[in-house]
Amino acid sequence: MSSAYQHDTPAAAGAPIGIDDLPIRPELRGKSPYGAPQIDVPVQLNTNENPYPLPAPLVARIAERVAEAARTLNRYPDRDALELRAGLAAYLNRTCQYPVGRENVWAANGSNEVLQQLLQTFGGPGRTALGFEPSYSMHSLIARGTGTGWVRGPRDEGFRIDRDTAVAAIAEHAPDVVFVTSPNNPTGTATPAGTVLAIYEAAQAAKPSLVVVDEAYVEFSHHDSLLPLLDGRPNLVISRTMSKAFGAAGLRLGYFAAHRAVVDAVQLVRLPYHLSAVTQATALAALEYTDTLLAYVEQLKAERDRLVAELRAIGYEVTESDANFVQFGKFADADAAWRKILDQGVLVRDNGVPGWLRVTAGTPAENDAFLEAVRALKKEQQA
Repeated sequence: MSSAYQHDTPAAAGAPIGIDDLPIRPELRGKSPYGAPQIDVPVQLNTNENPYPLPAPLVARIAERVAEAARTLNRYPDRDALELRAGLAAYLNRTCQYPVGRENVWAANGSNEVLQQLLQTFGGPGRTALGFEPSYSMHSLIARGTGTGWVRGPRDEGFRIDRDTAVAAIAEHAPDVVFVTSPNNPTGTATPAGTVLAIYEAAQAAKPSLVVVDEAYVEFSHHDSLLPLLDGRPNLVISRTMSKAFGAAGLRLGYFAAHRAVVDAVQLVRLPYHLSAVTQATALAALEYTDTLLAYVEQLKAERDRLVAELRAIGYEVTESDANFVQFGKFADADAAWRKILDQGVLVRDNGVPGWLRVTAGTPAENDAFLEAVRALKKEQQA
């Protein structure tokens, strides 16, 4: 393991102590924590953040709401986040044209805690979860952390989920939880509603099992949300986040919409008072500025589409993207290409897909700097 995880003081026997010397769970031995490189360079386009700071009026409104909440910080926060869940439901009703109530929405500290609570409730020891890879790596990591077995389902060469292959995989493995990431991270591809319906029906026939559609990037998609698929499907969950479209990665607020019974079920495992009063106040302020924040989303969608067009014009292969990032390649040595781009002051993501890199859509100036770097890289490769 990395020396960062070793104690500076030698053990009694004279050897340094590392993680694997501790009585940790066997499945955690030899593993590394999730995270992207944090490198101080002029252009950072590697973590799918919204590049635009929150507008000044919203910052002022957050300060007002937090100040109000601070007056009662001697008391525990609203344990069930009722006002916040009502606000999130109203946002979904307005933007997705499908009615959900407060009782259909649950919120937690980032979508990762939402997914963890779902796996604590519907997964766990002796149970399995299936995801179609390459996809969001935290799905398998959270499965491991909750003692849930992990099954890798396939994607085709275009990084899409083939309906028949997916149905066959579910029939073979009969998982307790199925993850569908749409738009998919790290590839950006969206999954059609018909494919999700086929996956859901196969999952109900096999177990039945919970199907979680991770829509962290859906506001950037060319396609509508799959939220209306909740109608009549009590084992379907649509997971969302405020980190991306709302430009609030530092807030750590995720949520899901589902049948009210699913919301009731996750409360069996949620920690008491898991959402602080400050978090709830900040999220409520952000919801007041939905129109302003979604206008930034439209700008980023245009920049994302520009990146796709420019990269193809330069001569790169590009995966169709419905997210705020673009996967491009193909490289004989993706790590070497990543370092060449970094040498020009631009940080992108080596996303672990062989031959491909991923770039987040930034401001026009940031995207120009990135395009200049990859043009130079292409010329060097062709020389």
